[in-house]
Amino acid sequence: MTRKEWLVREAKALGFEAVGVSKARFLDEEADRLEEWLKLGYHGEMGYLERNFDLRLDPRKLVPGAKTVVSLLFNYHNPDQPPADAPRIASYAYGQDYHHVLKWKLKELMKGMQREWGEVEGRVFVDSAPVHERAWAAESGLGWVGKNSLLLNQGMGSYFFIAEIIMDVELEPDAPSSDHCGTCTRCIDACPTGAIIQSQVVDGSKCISYYTIELRGAIPEPAAQQLSPWVFGCDICQEVCPWNRHATRHNEPLFEPHPDLLGLDAADWQEMTEEVFRSVFKKSAVKRSGYQGILRNVQAAFPRDDGE
Repeated sequence: MTRKEWLVREAKALGFEAVGVSKARFLDEEADRLEEWLKLGYHGEMGYLERNFDLRLDPRKLVPGAKTVVSLLFNYHNPDQPPADAPRIASYAYGQDYHHVLKWKLKELMKGMQREWGEVEGRVFVDSAPVHERAWAAESGLGWVGKNSLLLNQGMGSYFFIAEIIMDVELEPDAPSSDHCGTCTRCIDACPTGAIIQSQVVDGSKCISYYTIELRGAIPEPAAQQLSPWVFGCDICQEVCPWNRHATRHNEPLFEPHPDLLGLDAADWQEMTEEVFRSVFKKSAVKRSGYQGILRNVQAAFPRDDGE
């Protein structure tokens, strides 16, 4: 068994659905695209995206001596939804915070490599450092970047997390996959705020996820009128994507929602106390918005009548 075969086997034993390998290098073809995106202000108040420009494009600056970028996909799809007309959160946040869940799995995989192969220098990443994850996953053959700017996979759709291991061990790289969006524009047509400017270009400052998670001030009009039913993140461009007809339910117990989450109706959200918020979202990524942020989002998406 080759090292790559061993890596794929062990990753899948930890629950990862797919593994792809790329050669660590400078992503020169992404540099102009990223620079233009930032110049146009599509990052809004997400100033952190302006920092560490070179690190986003060259993994060797994150891990000196890096030779390989391993990309891994982890399914989070849960088709369960709250009651009709109730507030919704993006399904990736139903369970425990993926940063912690996947980081643990990646560290276990890294420990296994070091036991099996000897000294291995590397780092693991789960949306927690300036890594151009979709570009690396596409380069390693795990899918292509769709018109909604998400990574799409023919067998899985797009309901998955992308994680990386950047290391100094050389593995045989995989070939990139081709684009299979064709003439479909369902994601562009369905976006309520018009955030998908053109194929693979999203104005992040107009995205519902940005308004409900990243934006710290008041949600401007008319965007606030477009939020409902979303109060944390948004899945619209995934729900309309034909490739997600292949999506299957995840098998990770830690991604199951809190027992009370999907039973909350609009009134429950509007009247939610900080104690209930902390109980339901104790280990969830929803904590990122904070209690006051969620109240702001709920009020914008589900304004109460003046008489209430």
